[in-house]
Amino acid sequence: METRLKIPKNHPRADSIRIRENLIEGEERSIVAKAGLFAHGRGEAFDYFIGEASMPTALSAARAAASSLLLASHAVISVNGNMAALVPEALVELSMESGAPLEVNLFYRSRKRELAVRDALLAAGATNVLGLGARTATIPELFSERRKVDPDGIYRADVVVVPLEDGDRTEALKRMGKFVITIDLNPLSRTAQSADITIVDNITRAIPNIISAIRELRSCDAESIRSIARGFDNKKNLSEVIIFIRDRLTALAEEERD
Repeated sequence: METRLKIPKNHPRADSIRIRENLIEGEERSIVAKAGLFAHGRGEAFDYFIGEASMPTALSAARAAASSLLLASHAVISVNGNMAALVPEALVELSMESGAPLEVNLFYRSRKRELAVRDALLAAGATNVLGLGARTATIPELFSERRKVDPDGIYRADVVVVPLEDGDRTEALKRMGKFVITIDLNPLSRTAQSADITIVDNITRAIPNIISAIRELRSCDAESIRSIARGFDNKKNLSEVIIFIRDRLTALAEEERD
């Protein structure tokens, strides 16, 4: 997405600055909660650790996520403010490719923010956005505003994509028997540890990676797709991420000593 700030294309931090500006503008438009700005800063620190690029583990996890979406009976993509500000077009594209509808779900919920997030998705090309209006379903044992879900969306979904998620809802969705796919730059978070598939990557890279994987897998037979989904081990995935970060930071430290 373009920003009001003119960012030189050759600036070494161009992508990072563009993301920050989109979030600031999103906050001004009530799409992003102020707390979302803090959450992004925490995630950006981890993005530095991984080198601001998709790791091999992230690509494997995106492929597993794509296979799970293709196999789902009723998948749903949960959308919060940061996602709507950063990747609205990619979310709409993912929804179209996977057949999974978009559902607005906010921790800092207000009618104004619900409509702002919905409008950002509609402006990006969405034709149907769930999670607004009459919300009669709730996630058991969850007491934040995120417990309110669409009865035809997350509540009856078998697979739920919950990027940039809070751990409480991920754990509650798992207790409901949902298969949870998340995108989280922090491999140690409760969300990352609780999900069935964790893509440790920046959402601006992860969503396009899932879309690419879905398109690739469409030419595969059902058994091959099932094999990819069944063969994914999230604990191994997260362990490999932590080893990758350790090795990268160790190499950087050694370069500094030299």
